[in-house]
Amino acid sequence: MAVVDVKRRGDIALVTLDHPPVNALSQAVRSGLEDAVKTLGADPAVKAVVITGAGRCFSAGADITEFGGGPRKPPLYQVIHDIEALQKPVVAAMHGTSLGGGFEVALGCHYRIADTKAKMGLPEVKIGLIPGAGGTQRLPRAIGVTAALDMIVSGNPIDAETARRAGLVDRIAKGDLVEDALAYARELVASGAKPRRLSEKPVPMAGVAQDVFEKKRSSLGRHPSGKVAPNACIDAVEAATKLPFMEGMKHELELFMRCYASPEARALWHVFFAERAAAVIPDIGNDVKARKIETVGVLGAGTMGQGIAMSFANAGFPVTIVENAQEALDRGIAKMRETYESAAARGRMTPDEAKARFARLAPSLSLTDLKDKDLVIEAVFENMKIKKEIFGKLDALAKKGAILATNTSTLDVDEIALATTRPGDVLGMHFFSPANIMRLLEVVRGAKSEKDVIATAMSLAKRIGKVAVLAGVCDGFIGNRMVAAYGAEAQALALEGATPSQVDKAVTDWGLAMGPFAMSDLAGIDVGWRIRQERPLTNEQKMRYAVNDKIAELGRFGQKTGRGFYLYAKGERTPKPDPEVEAMYAEEAKRQGIARRAIGPEEIVERLLFQLANTGAQLLDEGIALRASDIDTVYVNGYGFPAWRGGPMWSVDEIGLKTAVDKMQAYEKMHGPRFTPAKLLARLAREGKRFNDRKSNEGK
Repeated sequence: MAVVDVKRRGDIALVTLDHPPVNALSQAVRSGLEDAVKTLGADPAVKAVVITGAGRCFSAGADITEFGGGPRKPPLYQVIHDIEALQKPVVAAMHGTSLGGGFEVALGCHYRIADTKAKMGLPEVKIGLIPGAGGTQRLPRAIGVTAALDMIVSGNPIDAETARRAGLVDRIAKGDLVEDALAYARELVASGAKPRRLSEKPVPMAGVAQDVFEKKRSSLGRHPSGKVAPNACIDAVEAATKLPFMEGMKHELELFMRCYASPEARALWHVFFAERAAAVIPDIGNDVKARKIETVGVLGAGTMGQGIAMSFANAGFPVTIVENAQEALDRGIAKMRETYESAAARGRMTPDEAKARFARLAPSLSLTDLKDKDLVIEAVFENMKIKKEIFGKLDALAKKGAILATNTSTLDVDEIALATTRPGDVLGMHFFSPANIMRLLEVVRGAKSEKDVIATAMSLAKRIGKVAVLAGVCDGFIGNRMVAAYGAEAQALALEGATPSQVDKAVTDWGLAMGPFAMSDLAGIDVGWRIRQERPLTNEQKMRYAVNDKIAELGRFGQKTGRGFYLYAKGERTPKPDPEVEAMYAEEAKRQGIARRAIGPEEIVERLLFQLANTGAQLLDEGIALRASDIDTVYVNGYGFPAWRGGPMWSVDEIGLKTAVDKMQAYEKMHGPRFTPAKLLARLAREGKRFNDRKSNEGK
């Protein structure tokens, strides 16, 4: 079957990209489109051309399966040049998404019509690239410098109406898109309209500030090594304002190739593919059908319960949210109302949409209101006894086939499941706070969780806009088990002589969104403290957390109390170093006989990163995580790890596992067995491999 279909509708040619599922611009599609353009250009019976896409979209852009394979002819920029050079009107008929190269094809057409739900944009920056087929040169000619910079540097799409107002789309289809596009083409022919080429149009500069490009560069932040692509986007658009079109195209290609060869691009491609790989579970194939989920219950109206309930309400699910006290329920409902009203006020959604989402939330004080729900998610206090009591009650009242999920962040899902007579229906669904915003969802597979239960949770994650990663049962699952080792190492660094602010600055300068001490203040120092109180700790753990726990005992819980590892002015979240805390570390170090010293940022970053990656290797050894890329997905989407670094496992892969093992063994001599390389890490280093060379079903 041809991936580019050409049909005649009288004197109008209809060219349809037909390469499911998203009409990716593969080599075959590019060749087919080029052949069609040449044939139609030479046919005097054809007076105009309409280009559209079959299925759900116009075109979502490049074929990701060709990534890393080098250039293949014909290049897309040449195909688009040929489209634009046609001596008869060419109309792009856009529906669904027109992204990346797909949008560049539309920009190469002379006229554009879109259906009401169409979205279009140039998202290449999100995978470390710039548009490479003329997007940076044509878009500013179409909508001006400022709007083009916003679209290209952010990578965010715009809707059809926004595009129409900007002059990017000529018409919005009122009926069937293709029929309206054909009618538009006939009008153009009848009126004698000529091809309208963006390449021949100057970039409109009236009203554009002289420093527009410098301001855009300064807005990118303080991590230039992570901003290769955004800076290149700005450079390319600036070139469009200063160079003739073809010279601008040459400059765009040079910038594209520079980005293509960058480590940031490789890391971002890794993240892109890792998120998609995470959805694949080796023993759960397409023959395992997900259960039907239409109604959801959430038990607990605290911060997590609110976020979980809103995640489902935002996706169109009716949600019953249950609390055991009227005051707590009222407080939770009021907070959710405030969240929606605030989102509407900021333009994140319309007031009507905010009201519709809030209306899907049904408050209740009765567990029995959960009896007919397809999915019930428990989101109460992190206490095993309480959770087991709740699951026993849910077991007695929930309908047959209902899925019972716990949002626990650390507790044993198998123990919770055994509080029911149907452990196969139980799993963990660990959301991250704020749950209505954070993309990550750890799906925790219990020993007896049925395959269709896991398949349902993974499928549901997509429906509510989450990135799901499968985890096995262990203390902290993937993310929190690793962050425990990371946090403990931060405590060790503070005892040895680094201040909390020095530790945090080292990792934020390296690219993380937040350092371990600021993160603890944000989450609440009391959270980890209470968990440690309920568990047996080794002497080393007690010594490592001595200052942390003393701070908690003083009621310094972080931002919520105005004091934690840092000081916070009333109503502010900016951390201010506290000499009292620094003195506490110095005093405890003296008590423990630790010789303090100055510790540089390189050592701080290395030690924290190695703790993350070594714990990740242990999780792979134990089968808790399926893939190293799953671990990276967890950290990029749930813990503020910079996507342009690729994740902790990718970062250590880039250092080289042999180099990492050598450095860890040196730290092991200084600091003991917590730096002993995990078996998997040591083996891969010996074999000259990377974490990401390991397959998900491979053993140690």
